[in-house]
Amino acid sequence: MNVKNRKNSDKKQSMFNSPNLSKMQEVVIDARTRIYIELDADPIAARDRYLARLKAR
Repeated sequence: MNVKNRKNSDKKQSMFNSPNLSKMQEVVIDARTRIYIELDADPIAARDRYLARLKAR
């Protein structure tokens, strides 16, 4: 494979920006599980939604 053909087949890496966790609040689900939600969101509702998704599996 020559260099010209290899350039066309290479895909550009997509950029992924992680959220800033200092601007979010931590919700403890259990001893090993934590989720992060927006500061103005309800932590009890977020915890209930998370647990409901686990039960649905």
